[in-house]
Order: sequence, then C-alpha cells, then structure tokens
Amino acid sequence: MARQDQVLLLEPQHELKFRGPFSDVVNTTLKLSNPTDRNVCFKVKTTAPRRYCVRPNSGVIDAGTSINVSVMLQPFDYDPNEKSKHKFMVQSMLAPPEMTDMEGVWKEAKPEELMDSKLRCVFELPAENEKTHHDLDANKMMSSNLLKSESSTLSMKSMSSTLDDGEVKKIMEECKRLQMEAQRLREENKQIREDDGLRMRKSSMMSSQHSSHSMVKEEGLSLRTVALIVLFFVVGVIIGKLVL
Repeated sequence: MARQDQVLLLEPQHELKFRGPFSDVVNTTLKLSNPTDRNVCFKVKTTAPRRYCVRPNSGVIDAGTSINVSVMLQPFDYDPNEKSKHKFMVQSMLAPPEMTDMEGVWKEAKPEELMDSKLRCVFELPAENEKTHHDLDANKMMSSNLLKSESSTLSMKSMSSTLDDGEVKKIMEECKRLQMEAQRLREENKQIREDDGLRMRKSSMMSSQHSSHSMVKEEGLSLRTVALIVLFFVVGVIIGKLVL
C-alpha cells in the first residue's frame, strides 16, 4: 500500500537556506503546521547529524497548531565550489488517542501510516554590503525578540517552539560540553583498559616468580634433609665401630 500524503504544512517547503559567513553557528527555522483535527507526531532527520543541531527534533503537534524547529549549522570551512548534498526529512504520523509512549508508537507504526517530506540544504555566502545589511536585520530581530520576551510571559509549549539567539548559543555550548565529556570518558575508558592489562601482566609475573622461588626453596630443604640423614648415618657407623 502506498504511503499517505504529508498532512503537515512545511515552511519552507523544499529548501533550508543557510547564509554565511560560516565561521560561527548559522541558524534557520523550519515551521511545521498541523491543519488537521488530530494530533500529529513528527521527527526531523538529517543525512549529516554531526553537522546540525536540531531543537526540537521530535514531538507532537496539537491539532490546528504549529511549531518552529530551530536548525543550527555548526561552523565549518565553506567552499563555494562544493555543492551541499545534505538533506533533511520530516517524518510524521497521526497520533493515536490517549498516547502515552511516543517511542513505542513509532516502533509499532506500519509503513503505510508514515508520511514524509524531504528538504535540501542550500548555503549562501553574502557579499560585503549584503553582510552589513544582514547584520543590521539580525540586530533588529534580536531587539524585537527581547521586547516581546519582556512584555509577555511565554507558555512552556511556545518556549519549546521558539528559540532566540541566546538560547541557540546555550544549546551549542551544551552540545560542545557533551562532546568534550564524551571524549574525556573515552580517554578514561582507554586508560582503564591499559591499566588493567598492565596489572594482569604484573600479577602473572609476580605469581610466576613466587612459584619459582617456592620450588627453589623446597629443593634447598630437600638437599639439606638428605645431607643431614647421610651425616647422621656416618656418625652412627663411626660410633658403632668405636663401641665394638
């Protein structure tokens, strides 16, 4: 059976554009809207998971609402001659009534229940005058976001769906911290394995030396005992002759 058409409305529909320079984190927003009268589960996947940080990358969109997904491209050396082959896929399915375990729902989903949309990534490097204009627009947008955040208290759902630049930087710092922590744990694990191997080799060498020492000691005792027996025998023979 063929898959269903995507029920979510994507904005943009086909391309995720990232404007340089790419020496710092570049953020773009993907808006997902649910026009149906049912809740919809979604997942956002990419062919280059190490190059992007996606928040949120999965969840549930209530009926008649929308959510903003922040897609953050990590810094890299941009080559204008190299075309981007990175792609994103938005996968969705209608949420069952009274859903409690979303991961279980995804695992048990049938292929015909899944819907997906694909987007390709486009990198743009603005000219010098465009860059200045872009920075001014970004500053205006940041100021507007700050005013909005001061004038109203956001609910938990709207906070999870809208991320400002400060939150983006915090998320990236957390990603970097987790990567450094994972690297440190890998190095500690490697060191522990090396230490265990060294201790095992030392233990085997010490046990071998101990067994050799015990054998030499036992041989020394045996020779000493034989010598004493022979000595007593000779003394006994001499005393016997003297007596006779």
